[in-house]
Amino acid sequence: MPAPLSTTERLRANLDASIAAKQQLLADAALQARFAAAVGQVVQCYRDGGRLYIAGNGGSAADAQHLAAEFVSKLARDRAPLPAEALTTDTSILTAIGNDYGFDQVFSRQLAGKATARDMFLGITTSGESRNILAALAQCRQMRLPSLVFTAHSGGTARTLADHCIAVPGAATSTVQELHIVLAHTLCECVEAALFPAH
Repeated sequence: MPAPLSTTERLRANLDASIAAKQQLLADAALQARFAAAVGQVVQCYRDGGRLYIAGNGGSAADAQHLAAEFVSKLARDRAPLPAEALTTDTSILTAIGNDYGFDQVFSRQLAGKATARDMFLGITTSGESRNILAALAQCRQMRLPSLVFTAHSGGTARTLADHCIAVPGAATSTVQELHIVLAHTLCECVEAALFPAH
């Protein structure tokens, strides 16, 4: 049985994995083009007076809240607030829907009650198989609401439901989530640049 990694060895291994995944993403022109198309759709959503709804589970729920905060407050420059909402934060809504309709419906039912044709949905799922994200993407299809998903590997079932699927490399969930944060920050920065150009 091999000896356990030391703290330094584990840190170096995680850094190597993160760098390798980022380099793989950096070399993937097709994925970058899909991301650019998705960013363009978010920009159009805001130009049309829409709102971005964001959802995920666990660490991805925290990422949804993180990104919503940066749209509403700011990321890289002072500018007017942009409407964004994480569907993961209202415990009364989450527990009511979970209790009455099941946890699979906690995001889709919120979209049904809140979203309009001008809005857009971003789902974050490392597996591409989170049932509540899949239900939300299906709800978007039903409402003709543009949708984007950040996922990994093949994209799972989410790839077949989302209008834009950005499936990043990375063997570990932690590495995938690091890339999702890079995508989220880049998305927000690009939207800021498009809607609030520097003078």
